[in-house]
Amino acid sequence: MTSDSVSRETACSLLALARVDEPRGSLCVAENLGFEIKRAYWIFDLPEGAERANHAHREQYEVLVAVRGSFAVHCDDGHGRESRTLASPDAGLLIPPMVFHTLDGFSPDAVCLVFASGPYEYDEYVHDYDEFRALVSGR
Repeated sequence: MTSDSVSRETACSLLALARVDEPRGSLCVAENLGFEIKRAYWIFDLPEGAERANHAHREQYEVLVAVRGSFAVHCDDGHGRESRTLASPDAGLLIPPMVFHTLDGFSPDAVCLVFASGPYEYDEYVHDYDEFRALVSGR
């Protein structure tokens, strides 16, 4: 997705995560994300040119955090598209249900932490973009 294809902001939104900086080091806190965290996972050791996600969730919410390095997140809610670069451990991107998203442009040291509102269930995912478009146009 290029900046030319961005027609308006999608339902994805940036969240500021609480950050505490001390002489002993810094920490960030993920709470009050708008959903109960049922699963957390992280993506790392990505080869050059890697692309991840390429799906929408039917009902689950996710928050993505660049705990190290940076990467781009491309969001499409069926009505608009936007791209954001995540590059700080004190910011998360909230991705609501039925937003098709793709991650790419990973820096060599990138680590993407994901908080999800539900457990992994294959049928929760919409992997086919044409199916996604049909589902969101029928809303």
